[in-house]
Amino acid sequence: MGTVRGVEPRILREDEWDQWYDALHQAFGLGSPPAEERELDRALTEFDRALVVRDGDALVGTAGAFSFRMTVPGGAAVPAGGVTMVSVAATHRRRGVLTSMMRRQLDDIRALGEPVAVLTASEPAIYGRFGYGVASFRRGVEIDTDRVSLALPAGTEEVRVRYAAPADVLDSCEAVYAALVPRRPGMLARVPHWERAALLDPESEREGASPLRCVVAERDGEITGYARFRTKSRWNESGVPEGTVRLTDLAGLDPVTEAALWRFLFAVDLMPNLSVRSLPVDDALQHLVSDTRRCAPRLRDEAYVRLVDVGAALSARTYAAPVDVVFEVEDAFCPWNAGRWRLSGDPKGASCERTADAADLALSVRELGSAYLGGVSLLSLAAAGRVRELRPGALERASVAFGSAVAPWLPHGF
Repeated sequence: MGTVRGVEPRILREDEWDQWYDALHQAFGLGSPPAEERELDRALTEFDRALVVRDGDALVGTAGAFSFRMTVPGGAAVPAGGVTMVSVAATHRRRGVLTSMMRRQLDDIRALGEPVAVLTASEPAIYGRFGYGVASFRRGVEIDTDRVSLALPAGTEEVRVRYAAPADVLDSCEAVYAALVPRRPGMLARVPHWERAALLDPESEREGASPLRCVVAERDGEITGYARFRTKSRWNESGVPEGTVRLTDLAGLDPVTEAALWRFLFAVDLMPNLSVRSLPVDDALQHLVSDTRRCAPRLRDEAYVRLVDVGAALSARTYAAPVDVVFEVEDAFCPWNAGRWRLSGDPKGASCERTADAADLALSVRELGSAYLGGVSLLSLAAAGRVRELRPGALERASVAFGSAVAPWLPHGF
């Protein structure tokens, strides 16, 4: 099998969507999705950003992008291409299809003026060669709530928690989410139709659990938080309940709201197990619980970031401490980024421009992507041999400046 010659990605036509979507699911080894999921995915598809590769009559490659705005350190919402739905048919692996789609996609993102691209990787080893670096992580926990207790902050008793139909309180929950987006790097502002994704609840994908449930937290009559979850009942041979609460998402505008929601989840009748897929690595829950070991914490990579325009991206965020550093950037896939850049910034703002001055640090665009949201330190990358210090002292100062007071987090996939 050789390279697919003369075949270039092109924009997807609307009448090709069903075939494109089915090819994507086949490449991931998935069956046909439920009708409601299929309908939502079509509504979310940005056709002018969806790519298709054909080899004759065969549809052999898919890729798409969403027009997101992502929070960066300092709170700015930066335009970001959300890379998604990338697949290559098993018959056409290692024939240049993926590279051609990545090439076209990054060129398009640059043309749209989006300084960064972001994705969640099904196979992390793939995307490093295209300049993506892991920039945020998520923490999952499995808690035995019969053996783990909570130390609740003062004021928790003032929060009222009540059940509500998920659809009935969707607007209020979205308002809470929107208020939280500027507070944490890596969070994405919702674009139209994304609010519907939170309510997607096909029975075929519940794995025997209940329909989606929701509680909202209220203070002074205002909704200040919410939790969405499912429950799965189970009894052991002795008749002892061993059910599980499976948390989908939880958000609160203040610490006592979050604590009140956790208190509720820990106390659901007949459900001594609480399963949580994704929390920020610095989430307060780890300090509320009596025994972190019995929470079985696990860490996983989440968002991968690629700087499409180094100057614009580094200028768009702020820095935890004053920094004046010259980077020697390697970027073979997007050569317009390669060369020396002087970054000058502080907590109030930054600029990043081309320079002929001597470099202080040498690294690739992949390392800049990893450090961009403040969750991966330049010092740790240097310890792995991926950043070289050319001027003594520059590495530590830059690493401190790139840090974030709160850990970056991507609360949902795309």
